[in-house]
Amino acid sequence: MVDQFVGTWTLAASENFDEYMKAIGVSFATRQIGNMAKPNLMFSVDDAGLISLKSESTFKNSEIKFKLGEEFDETTTDGRSTKTTITLENGKLVQQQSWDGKKTTLEREIQDGKMSTKCVMDDVVAVRTYEKGA
Repeated sequence: MVDQFVGTWTLAASENFDEYMKAIGVSFATRQIGNMAKPNLMFSVDDAGLISLKSESTFKNSEIKFKLGEEFDETTTDGRSTKTTITLENGKLVQQQSWDGKKTTLEREIQDGKMSTKCVMDDVVAVRTYEKGA
């Protein structure tokens, strides 16, 4: 069930995110902005089961809409054009992005009322923790 993800989440902590952005090929200037941005993530689901994930920050806003298990084209906030599939595995939302022969995985899960996002690229792992807003 994706219901546990529905709502607005605010970035509370970020570990190793600069190294992760470096690993996926984000430029230095964009990483500087990315490290300063404190995005809010908003999850919603419509009656047809279409999931919307909006990311809003002072730097950039983006939105993806998807159905679980269906591949779609995503333009990431750092400008990559990826083939993306999001699945629900053991209560985790697992987002696989592929581009230019590369692949990264973002795993979102709810623990103790917080959402942790584990970003994995090869052997680099970043963890971003979000708290639920009002």
